[in-house]
Amino acid sequence: MAFQRRQSRTKPVNLALQGGGAHGAFTWGVLDRLLEDERLALDGISGTSAGALNAVVLASGFKQGGRAGAREALQKFWRAVSRDGRMSPIQRNLMDRFLGNWSLDKNPAFLAFDVASRFLSPYDFNPFNINPLREILEREVDFEAVRACKEIKLFISATNVRTGKARIFRTEEITPDAVMASACLPYLFQAVEIDNVPYWDGGYVDNPPLYPFFSTARTDDVILVQTNPIVRAEIPQTARDILNRINEITFNAALLSEFRAIGFVHQLLERGFVRRWTGKAGYRRIRFHRITVDDELNHLTSSSKFNIEWPFFLHLRDAGRAAAETFLKEHFAAIGQRGTLDLCKELA
Repeated sequence: MAFQRRQSRTKPVNLALQGGGAHGAFTWGVLDRLLEDERLALDGISGTSAGALNAVVLASGFKQGGRAGAREALQKFWRAVSRDGRMSPIQRNLMDRFLGNWSLDKNPAFLAFDVASRFLSPYDFNPFNINPLREILEREVDFEAVRACKEIKLFISATNVRTGKARIFRTEEITPDAVMASACLPYLFQAVEIDNVPYWDGGYVDNPPLYPFFSTARTDDVILVQTNPIVRAEIPQTARDILNRINEITFNAALLSEFRAIGFVHQLLERGFVRRWTGKAGYRRIRFHRITVDDELNHLTSSSKFNIEWPFFLHLRDAGRAAAETFLKEHFAAIGQRGTLDLCKELA
């Protein structure tokens, strides 16, 4: 009876996980803290790029060992990424380590790679399409367990290269190819082909996808875990920072478009012009919440997204856990009652 009462107090939520390269370790920290809180139940997770990686790792671990298994799987995955890349020439120099600077802006190998990627395609400098991440993914994730995980619905986005449209891979469709497609940056890797259709990073059209929740979820609460800032006060000056800001704007454009559409539906619902969701038909009023990086992490340079050192991952994880802790203290009571993210302010 006590167990049933505890279960009745559990609040179901959906999670929407943005991409962001190595900054996905921040999302790992957020997930680690949310999984720790048994007052929350994860109903669905959508993800793009690094968000997709976190989503499938979590589902694999959850299916095999519940919340504790999911937390362990996430830690093992990020540790494996760091361990397998420890011999990479793209590392911080001694001065950056001493000063606690996480960027790779002064690393010769990174600078050479950065310049090469602007003049050569991955079909030129990586003709065999070598991607160490695939090996890690296949080693650390049990995809049969992912597809069998009925407790948490997954939605992974990729961009159809030919049509420019989004492809959403649902739980039963998720394979290593689907995840690699979601994380395929076109200037670094060759397009991932699935059933003779080429795909690039899902961030170009959905970062992350929100609309799958509208008709499949049992809750109207969506927590967005955002790693790409929408607003930056400073004007980028260097070529790399300009390109990074262009990518941030591009990757956030789809998210803002969804915000605009959802906000419009909310207005129609409030005025009684459309019917509310009844479980079979109508429109839902989504309650949005957000956990985002703080100002310190927002000031990390774009090169830090390629930093796979374990101390950096731990730094991001701890920041993610702290951000999730703050969110739970300030907004847990609002879950199931009202949204805490003002869409109008986001679009102003």
